[in-house]
Amino acid sequence: MGVPVKTAQRRTRWLVPVVLLLVWLGVGGALGPYAGKLGEVATNDQAAFLPRSAESTKVLEAREAFDQSETLPAIVVWTAEGDRVTEAQQAAATRAVTALAGHAGVVGRPSPALLSEDGQALQAVVQLEPDLGEELPATLDAVRRAADGVPGAAALIAGPAASQADLSDAFAGIDGLLLGVALGAVLVILLLVHRSVLLPFLIILGSVFALGLACAVVYALADRDVVRVDGQVQGILSILVIGAATDYALLLTARFREELAVRDDRVAAAVAAVRRSAAAITASAATVALGLLALLASDLTNNRALGPVGAIGIVCAVLSSLTFLPAVLALLGRTAFWPSRPKPSDATVEGHGVWHKVAAKVDARPRRTWLVTALALGVLAAFSPSLSSKGVPLDEIFVGEASSVTAQETLGAHFPGGSGNPAVIIADADRAQRVAQAARDTEGVATAGAVSASGRPGGGPPLVVDGRVRIDATLEASADSDAAKDTVERLRDEVHAVPGADALVGGYTAQQYDTQRTAARDRALIVPVVLGIILLILVLLLRSLLVPVLLVATVGLNFLATLGVSALVFEHLLGFSGTDASVPLYGFVFLVALGVDYNIFLMSRVREESLAHGPRRGVLRGLTTTGGVITSAGVVLAATFAALMVIPLAFLLQIAFIVAFGVLLDTLVVRSLLVPALVIDIGPRAWWPSSLSRAGAGAAGRPA
Repeated sequence: MGVPVKTAQRRTRWLVPVVLLLVWLGVGGALGPYAGKLGEVATNDQAAFLPRSAESTKVLEAREAFDQSETLPAIVVWTAEGDRVTEAQQAAATRAVTALAGHAGVVGRPSPALLSEDGQALQAVVQLEPDLGEELPATLDAVRRAADGVPGAAALIAGPAASQADLSDAFAGIDGLLLGVALGAVLVILLLVHRSVLLPFLIILGSVFALGLACAVVYALADRDVVRVDGQVQGILSILVIGAATDYALLLTARFREELAVRDDRVAAAVAAVRRSAAAITASAATVALGLLALLASDLTNNRALGPVGAIGIVCAVLSSLTFLPAVLALLGRTAFWPSRPKPSDATVEGHGVWHKVAAKVDARPRRTWLVTALALGVLAAFSPSLSSKGVPLDEIFVGEASSVTAQETLGAHFPGGSGNPAVIIADADRAQRVAQAARDTEGVATAGAVSASGRPGGGPPLVVDGRVRIDATLEASADSDAAKDTVERLRDEVHAVPGADALVGGYTAQQYDTQRTAARDRALIVPVVLGIILLILVLLLRSLLVPVLLVATVGLNFLATLGVSALVFEHLLGFSGTDASVPLYGFVFLVALGVDYNIFLMSRVREESLAHGPRRGVLRGLTTTGGVITSAGVVLAATFAALMVIPLAFLLQIAFIVAFGVLLDTLVVRSLLVPALVIDIGPRAWWPSSLSRAGAGAAGRPA
């Protein structure tokens, strides 16, 4: 009976990895295409991502009753090649746009061409259907061809329609180009690090399977309106899954390599690798996933959208790393590392020469090491308050030139800066005149008038819907400027003071103002929540109180230092006047949660080694054995986030820089020098109240 039982056990040991491999191959084949289909359920309508409780959002909902048909405005602006626009040119411009009435995608009759006060430009508004989708560029081309028919005048197209077209064009490469660049960067790094041909492809295959599964789940949820996805969330999801899955795979394969060096049974080595790395991997994933879910507390819809979508991606990355990869490694064994071969020395500290030297230097002068490192990070952190997060002007949204930006600048040079993007006031009809007058009396408002049934301010009797009227106020300053936001604040004070008007102020500028204020509130709420989540996970994993507090403090210092460097780079090298209001929060969630990952990888190994060799020796062995794999993981994650720079949007470029630079700073400085030096200098007490804190004097740290 013994032989059949052993044979059955042997078959079972091989059956599990085979089944797991087949399951993941099925997942990849069936769900892989969803990585390219997520754009079908994504929306880049920025109105869908406003604060839920903001005044501008209430106005957006109320103004729908005044819009006889929802439209997307395209503003055509002509500039004369001579000194002034002639009457013949104005007449030709009017004929050109009015001829577009009835054209596919055009709603109603375009407005006549209006002359600027300086006499050097004309503008006309062509209302387009809001859901043109892929037909929007062709419709704008038709508008552009008609506008180009005015002799002696150059035509450009501004307004929401042009901006949406440029935004869609910017996200056009998010499925193919972004994914290709990210995977290419990861492949090159893995080939250099592992000096293996097969293993890098296996790791990438696992990350692609995880991404396919994540995209399929998100697609199903977005299609049922459970979650919301836009181009930014879509791009971040791809980068997050690839980076996280690769990081977890690197940690597991390093453990597998160590196990292979001391045992011949590849299945047993795979099981041991999973058992010894699962706690660190799941704890690391939990910090990121729960940190992202904390975004559900945000009042900004795009922040709330990223939370569950990103958490889904992290869960899929963990599933792939702890099931697909171990199954493949169990089946391939040492072949996975071909042409290199795991050696017994790989399982010892002596096999890691560079990190053995780093550990020795940290051990020689721990107090000096952490003091100098902390001081340097503190100097960089001192620049963090100079990073402005008041939002970016229109001319900085896109990296490089965008036709809508050029057109808007031209429009603002000849017409009031808020032309085409008025402040929208909703008020009681019996107080309409007083509200309109209060708006006109507000500093920074150029004109204000109630919208008539024709859809234009001052074009007849006001349109009254349910006892309410809509008043459009054109601002003197550009709609995306700080001056315009200040005007909106004053405008709200003035119209709110009209008795019985129940006035609300919205529109593009008000939306930007409300988003900025909401983002500040979100940071004040979510940052402590994320830090609390991370601290709790670290306490449970490390069974200590002091070490988790130290780790949270170091990643916080790393984040502030990164913001300080970013402030200098964005302003002096890249020419940005500031960042989008959500950039600091996104940077915090990604950098702090992901930065803790590397400290979790390090300190979980340090704790394991300390139980066997004492606290001081445990730190040195932990740093030496994990140094190479954690550094590789940090470089991979930095490279994947840096891939976001291929999308020509300032928001993604800024996120990419903050996370990539911050991860490298955390990996090379905080995890390698600051944390080990602190733990060695404090000695066994760092592990209070665990049994390690009561280690003998021989295990204590050396004198500083």
